[in-house]
Amino acid sequence: MNAQDLMLAAAAGAVSLAISAVLWALAQRRAGDRRVADLRSRIRALEAGAETAQASVEAFDSALLAVEDGQALLASGDESLGLCCEALGLPHADAQSLLNALMRADPDHARRLRGLIERGEPCAFEVKGPAGVVTVEGRASGALAWLRVSAAPGDDQGLPTAPRFAAFLNARACPAWIAAADGSPVWVNAAWLKAVDAGSLDEAVQRGAAFDRGADAIASEAANLGQRREAVRWLSYGGRRRAFLIAAQPLEGGGVAVWTEDHTDLEEAREETKRNLAAHDETLNHLDDAVVIFDRAKRLSFHNTAFAELWGLEPAWLGEQPTHGEVLDRLRQRRRLPESVDYAKWKTAELGRYERLERQPDDMWSLPDGRTLRVVRQPHPLGGLLLLFSDITGELKLKTQYNALIQVQQATLDKLSDAVAVFGSDGRLRLHNESFERFWNITPLQLEAAADFEGVVELCVHKLHDMAFWKELKGRVADPDPTARMPIGGEVQTSDDRIVEYRTRPLPDGATLIAFTDITDARRLETALAEREQALTETERLKRDFVGNVSYELRTPLTTIIGYSELLELLGEGLPDRAKAYAAAVKAAATQLARSIDDVLDMAQIDAEEMALDLGDVDVAELLIEVAARWRSEAEANKVSIVLERPGDVGVIRGDRRRLAQILDHLMENAIGQTPAGGSVSVSARKALGEVQLQVSDTGRGIPFHVQAHIFDRFIGRERGGPGLGLALVKALTELHGGWVALESEPGAGATFTCHLPEEAHAVTQPELGFAS
Repeated sequence: MNAQDLMLAAAAGAVSLAISAVLWALAQRRAGDRRVADLRSRIRALEAGAETAQASVEAFDSALLAVEDGQALLASGDESLGLCCEALGLPHADAQSLLNALMRADPDHARRLRGLIERGEPCAFEVKGPAGVVTVEGRASGALAWLRVSAAPGDDQGLPTAPRFAAFLNARACPAWIAAADGSPVWVNAAWLKAVDAGSLDEAVQRGAAFDRGADAIASEAANLGQRREAVRWLSYGGRRRAFLIAAQPLEGGGVAVWTEDHTDLEEAREETKRNLAAHDETLNHLDDAVVIFDRAKRLSFHNTAFAELWGLEPAWLGEQPTHGEVLDRLRQRRRLPESVDYAKWKTAELGRYERLERQPDDMWSLPDGRTLRVVRQPHPLGGLLLLFSDITGELKLKTQYNALIQVQQATLDKLSDAVAVFGSDGRLRLHNESFERFWNITPLQLEAAADFEGVVELCVHKLHDMAFWKELKGRVADPDPTARMPIGGEVQTSDDRIVEYRTRPLPDGATLIAFTDITDARRLETALAEREQALTETERLKRDFVGNVSYELRTPLTTIIGYSELLELLGEGLPDRAKAYAAAVKAAATQLARSIDDVLDMAQIDAEEMALDLGDVDVAELLIEVAARWRSEAEANKVSIVLERPGDVGVIRGDRRRLAQILDHLMENAIGQTPAGGSVSVSARKALGEVQLQVSDTGRGIPFHVQAHIFDRFIGRERGGPGLGLALVKALTELHGGWVALESEPGAGATFTCHLPEEAHAVTQPELGFAS
């Protein structure tokens, strides 16, 4: 699950980054678009101002005065008012002074002005002054009388043939001039002279100075075509590179009026906006998500490379700027749009989104080729629509796999008997199983409402009151220190007398798993088992003591019985044959009983792990000869022959000679007892890979298969009676030497017992066991 979390985190992070980049690019583009719109407004305002200024020039630079009850106020035209006052020789440019001067200039003018002011009669006349001529036009509107006054300079001012424009152009802060038909200046304003660093036009002509040769060409073109011309040119002005809007307007009386506007800030902003737009487009072009922009006419204005690759559209065709509807139609023809019952209706609804101004919700498109796209639509600031297509097929697949893993994980947790809860590094409960609810007797709704560790503790504290315990667990969950999140475990007791084992495990994603297990029954069982083991140990001790005491108690009478039976054999010449037989039987039974008692004592020592081997060098060949000789008389009595296979290469073995002889004695006793008259018993030894094998075989009736599995168990009954410890003791003594015993037998085909003794010492009790060559 953690790997799938890291994969899902990675995929979700890539999509979020792409959307964030697009939104950032959109925000930057909007800011640029707003600046472009503002600049365009300024351009229109400047153009409107230029047109208004041209209209004012053509209207003779007039000033507008409002007159009420003989009092005059200036409505517009400060510069024209000053020119009129200067033409009449007035020391100050004042509307009331101008009105008084007009009335004093001529009685007829005074009569016309009073008729206008008192009765609303229109009038028009001219007044000559010392510095020029003032033209007056009067109209009435309601209670006000309006005077439009304008001044024309006299002939001695040395102005060119277009005197109406001269004053207007001379007042401009930027260079302006009146040009001839060939574009050469015939009159210039003060700003023009300042720009070319000349005192007069004649000086500039003599030096060949010009504001801009390109501007002269524009003026010539306007004169020849009889139409207004304008252009933006970058010039060196005032020590820096500046952009000027140069406008040329033909005049009715001949010549061309040329004026300039400083558009440096406007053009620089326009260039910066272009660079920003190019950068934003380049940013969008590097996104993995497909981005397309349609303008207000629903024509494609921008698309990134991912858009063409996503839909498989030809770049040349996209370069023709198809409409949104044409793009949809082509995608429909290639079966790359979501299937719809009524395509025309779907297309109409899609194109109708241009009318919506608010941000539209995201959409999901399931394509016929199995892909799933997230479609983001955003109104464009300059009109139109921006669409972003994200291929989320892989993301949905990962989500599906993640949900499946979560479900499997939850189902797995629910099957556990332990109460499990997983807390995030923020302390919030992420997972829990059904056993957790049953363990603390709380409902899923309560856990959902609790949400975090503190809330869960409040639900569980009524079962476990130790707040120090809960504080310790909280430290394991919330402490960012890695040492604090080390796994811990322990046991606590609840208020309902349950013994609870708890464990914490840090998870790779920073979460912490806490598990609770009810071990009350286990602890009770352990206690019962410990008590039982103690009782069994005590019983075993009592048994060993009893066996030992009884065995030693039996040895004295057995020794007496054996002694008297041997005495009777020595004095048996005078006894009848039946008495001799009885004495021999008593001796044999007593001897067998003594051996059985020795076997019981040996087995008790082995069980108590008290038997120690007396290790030494044992010649295997001599050992086999001694054993065969010891059992030869009994074999002859049973008409069984003993075959001794003398080993030639076994050599010396390091072991307990007495115990090895005891092993062979029990095997010989068992073989002779199981072999009928006329049979044989073989004794042999051989050296195999890493071990030495002592083997006793017989030609007796064999051992049934159902008995073979239990042949080495203790107290298995034999046909001749007895406790049946012989073969069990063989197995125990062989294992005490670090070896093992094997049986091979078939009913009616005899049996072979093989003792495998290691060539090197492997005995747990006596690691000294080994062999000498």
